[in-house]
Amino acid sequence: MYEVPITGHSLFQKQSKHTFTSIILYLTTNMSAKGSHTTSDYIEWDKAINCVHRLFKDKDYRMSAYLACGIFTGLRVSDLRQLRWSLLMGDNTIEVVEKKTKKRRIIKLNPDFQEHIKDCYKALKITNPNELCFLSQKKTVYSTQRLNIKLKEINKKYRLGVKNMSNHSMRKALGRRAFDMASETSKELCLIKLSELFNHSDTSITKRYLGLKQEEILETYDLLTF
Repeated sequence: MYEVPITGHSLFQKQSKHTFTSIILYLTTNMSAKGSHTTSDYIEWDKAINCVHRLFKDKDYRMSAYLACGIFTGLRVSDLRQLRWSLLMGDNTIEVVEKKTKKRRIIKLNPDFQEHIKDCYKALKITNPNELCFLSQKKTVYSTQRLNIKLKEINKKYRLGVKNMSNHSMRKALGRRAFDMASETSKELCLIKLSELFNHSDTSITKRYLGLKQEEILETYDLLTF
């Protein structure tokens, strides 16, 4: 089982400098419900971590936990909605059968991430550890659409600067963080690991998912001088 090189960069540690400058750009093109094209951008890692803390400070414990889960597990929203507190607060590795692919996936949990989840659990005064994590005030699981709306509100409120913020933005944040932190000589290996983590059939799909082709094109402009 491949491990993406993000563990060891704790929730509370200062993040080291990237090996190259990340460019905010358009990512994977998806079809909206009306058939129009929309793009989902990723959240820059440092901004995402900062937002997790700010949401907790503002007592929005549920969404603080949700954002943390999204960026540290890389799960799709359909799988995030099925998570229970006991699963996240137990062992440092969890097993999930993805709802979309039906494939088994093993996830290694960052210890500081787990501590944050425990803090959210206590702050929400939950007494049943087997309760689903992301329930509304009506005690029903948030729909995918509602979670997207809440993320867009967070993007605006905390000025994250993410274009077309959605649940995919969190999943892509993990991928971009891992790729950016890899050394120049190990980036291809990192893509292989990410391809397996995301259950992509090959690395070309992973590249498109993370917007790497477009970034490489844009970096050409950095070679120009005036």
